[in-house]
This record gives sequence, C-alpha cells and structure tokens, in this order.
Amino acid sequence: MSRINYDLRQIKGIAFDVDGVLSPSTIPLHPDGTPMRMVNIKDGYALQLAVKHGYRIAIITGADSEAVRLRFAGLGITDIFLKASQKMPCLEAWMSKYGLQPEEVAYVGDDVPDYEVMQVVGLPVAPADAAEDIKDVAMYISPFRGGEGVGRDLLEQIMRVRGDWMSSARAFGW
Repeated sequence: MSRINYDLRQIKGIAFDVDGVLSPSTIPLHPDGTPMRMVNIKDGYALQLAVKHGYRIAIITGADSEAVRLRFAGLGITDIFLKASQKMPCLEAWMSKYGLQPEEVAYVGDDVPDYEVMQVVGLPVAPADAAEDIKDVAMYISPFRGGEGVGRDLLEQIMRVRGDWMSSARAFGW
C-alpha cells in the first residue's frame, strides 16, 4: 500500500538532488572550508537495491564533491551529475539516454534550483523540510526530512507496488 497518489507502477526512473534530500540541509564544514555531507544508510540500501532491480537512478546536484560522486557510484549509480548549476539540461539528457517519458520519472528536490525540474516530471517529491515553493509543486511530501530517509521512503513505496521490495535474495545483502 502506498501513501502516494500516483500510479507508481509506471515509474522507471528516479532522480535525486543531494543537499537537503539525500543529505541534511545543514552541512558541516571541514577546517579547510570544504563542505562535508552526512548520508542516510537506509537511503543507501534502497538506492543500491533499486539499481539491482533495473530502475534508472540519477543524482543531479550543484555540489562539486568527489566524496558525493564516490558515495553514489559505490551504490551502483552511474548517472551522477555534479556541478549542475542548471538541472534541466541534466534531467533532459538522462531521460533521453534511457527513453524515459515525464510520467515515468520521479524527482526529489528541496529548494528553488529544483523547481523547474519538478514541474516537468510525473511525480515531483519533496522532503518534509523543503522550501514552501517546492512543497507547492510537489505531488508527494515525504514525512521525512532531508537526509533522514526521504530516498528510502519513496523507493520503498515504488518497489513495493511493483513487487520488487524484498522479493528475492538480492534484497538481503549489499
């Protein structure tokens, strides 16, 4: 059973912002000034499982961080767009690469740079602590705050509806 009022069976691709979505909005700074990010392990589990089941996963972030790239590449994600000052070209390129239609795509964003992208996908999603403008365009607002399980919440609901959650031995390992 899903809390999302959308036919999740049609979702084939899910794109995520990082800061404020897969990482909390508050980011500690290293003494050298480099932003450091925390990640949610349950988000990571759901992301790698979705990849194993053939879902197209993209990371589209303005961040310029090798640590971010390594984290998500380590989960099997190959479509990682860093330094995306404009997110729409990245989304369009990713959708074109896999032949994804807007209604087959979910996007999770939390702030103004995500606004344009969220208006074109079938399922725009926001964390509980997203900016009000983003909540206004979101079709689903997760009960979880950024960095506290938003990715897991969405992916688990999609995968349950499609019969991919805990459906095989792949679910019980990394």
